[in-house]
Amino acid sequence: MIRPLGGKKLDARRNTTDEYGMSGPGGAKHEYLRGAVLTASPEQLHLMLLDGAIRFCVQGLDAIARQDIEGNFNALDRAQRIVLQMRAGLNREISPQLVDQMSALYHYIYMQLVDGSVQRNATAIENALKILRHQRETWVMLIEKLARENPQAAAPAAPAAQPTLGHADADAAPAAELGLVLEG
Repeated sequence: MIRPLGGKKLDARRNTTDEYGMSGPGGAKHEYLRGAVLTASPEQLHLMLLDGAIRFCVQGLDAIARQDIEGNFNALDRAQRIVLQMRAGLNREISPQLVDQMSALYHYIYMQLVDGSVQRNATAIENALKILRHQRETWVMLIEKLARENPQAAAPAAPAAQPTLGHADADAAPAAELGLVLEG
């Protein structure tokens, strides 16, 4: 807290706007991320969700190694919320059977993350990470395939695939077959 001459407490972390319209500390980073989200294709948005879930799982694993209970909880809570959001984005109208399978997979990932958080179980987090990384690789292949099939509507190239815990299959399923909502 900062206490100015008038004695009133000010929170230095509070979001404020600078002369360039950037908000609070780290405003430029926030504005860049906001712009990236607003201009991303639906496929890229899903890839961003996967990236976030993976990043928070890794942070949770690091927190377990440091015996940081609060850090583990916070990171895995964020990963859990992302997985729930991906599950909520499934569209049963396209392929109900496949959507049910994907929903069950997201439920499994979620439960592994809960177990990893509550029990500080690194193996459960690694199980979730393995699946999330495999899904990420699949989405990168899907985005590349969509770009090849429709170069005029091609979105910017997806980031390079992250290293995985295990070898992933090379087959990528189209988004519609996954039953994911990909409307612009």
